[in-house]
Amino acid sequence: MRTTFLILVCLTGSFATAQLFTKERLKNRENFDKQILTFGFYMGLNTYDYKFDYNEIVDEIQTETTVGFNVGVLSDLRINEYLNLRFEPGVAFVQRNLMFTDPSFTAPEQPIREVSSTYIQLPLLLKVSTKRLNNWKPFVIGGASYSHNLSSNEDNPDDNSAGQFRQTTGVFNYEMGLGVDIYLPYFKFTPSIRGVFAISDELVRDENPDSPYTGSVDSMLSRGVFLNFTFQ
Repeated sequence: MRTTFLILVCLTGSFATAQLFTKERLKNRENFDKQILTFGFYMGLNTYDYKFDYNEIVDEIQTETTVGFNVGVLSDLRINEYLNLRFEPGVAFVQRNLMFTDPSFTAPEQPIREVSSTYIQLPLLLKVSTKRLNNWKPFVIGGASYSHNLSSNEDNPDDNSAGQFRQTTGVFNYEMGLGVDIYLPYFKFTPSIRGVFAISDELVRDENPDSPYTGSVDSMLSRGVFLNFTFQ
């Protein structure tokens, strides 16, 4: 994901330089941003891990991350030339593997839990843009979101003693990121990168208060990075 971010920055920088110093000044989609309400869709990649806080000194739980996929739609409300309010509902498919290091484990398969999550994401965001420069316009974006985890296992009566790792179904987050609007002849293309940070504990604890999986955990919070490509 770091490599992808560097590529995005380099491509954006190259495009910006070309737009600033070229003699061509023809503006694509010149009146697009004057519309009060616009719509679009996005697709992209994500990577998630967990932030653990502990109630005692223990060996930390390790999170192995993978690259997931996300897709959604957006509605954009123009407030003024520099501010837009955006609602971006979507779906994110996430895979994380947890490796527990408690010394009480004996079998090699016990310390690993594969955590698959399918999040319905409901973010409400404020987009703050610069003045448009030829056919590009950088921006920062941030706000709050709610995630509904369809694979949470929250209501499953079995816990880790039966091989079931459980999370809460509902998660509240804050989000912040940056991107650039690129105005092409027939549509507006927007690459962006955004961090998503949970603010509510997601762990559903085992019935055994001394469980080697959940007994020492004070809180478990998701952290994600999204690389989105938006079309309007």
